[in-house]
Amino acid sequence: MPIHHAVLSLLSQGPSYGYELKGAFEAAVGPQWGPLNIGHLYQILDRLSRDGMVVSQRHAQTIKPDRVVYEITDAGLAELERWLGEASPRSGGFRDDFFLKVTAAARSGDSETVRTVLAQQRTYLMRELRNLDGLRRKATDPVVTLLLSAASRHVEADLAFVEDADRALLRTEGALPVAPVRSAPAPAVGDLPASA
Repeated sequence: MPIHHAVLSLLSQGPSYGYELKGAFEAAVGPQWGPLNIGHLYQILDRLSRDGMVVSQRHAQTIKPDRVVYEITDAGLAELERWLGEASPRSGGFRDDFFLKVTAAARSGDSETVRTVLAQQRTYLMRELRNLDGLRRKATDPVVTLLLSAASRHVEADLAFVEDADRALLRTEGALPVAPVRSAPAPAVGDLPASA
């Protein structure tokens, strides 16, 4: 998921350097995001520099390597304003590994396979919901609390889909398609009987 706009947002509050930006990002978005890879962050900063969204200046340090401080440009501020002013489509659309797994399980025609797939996902999502709830209770930043609440709502929607799939595929008579009968593979050319 691209985070270059989040980096521009942090730089709009003033110049900063890599590790400081990493810490600010992680504090701003909360624990549900996970740690930001510093190498990835530097790739983003390089790209923003190439695109004219930020400028950098090297500051010498006596003991440590030089520190590179980044500052947002007018073009970067304009891009941030443009991004904030438009709606955000789902980043992956509705392409989801679990949707494909449900499709494969249903097409197998085996209700036990469907039951296993749904049960595994339900257990995973319930654990995610408990973890998010625990993180939300510990959060002190209102924005982080809001982001954790949004993550919980996504998990609740996924749980609702699991229940929909259970009703549609397991509790509705004849809902599972009959698995196609597989024909025997054609014999290899060397296996064909010699013609008389």
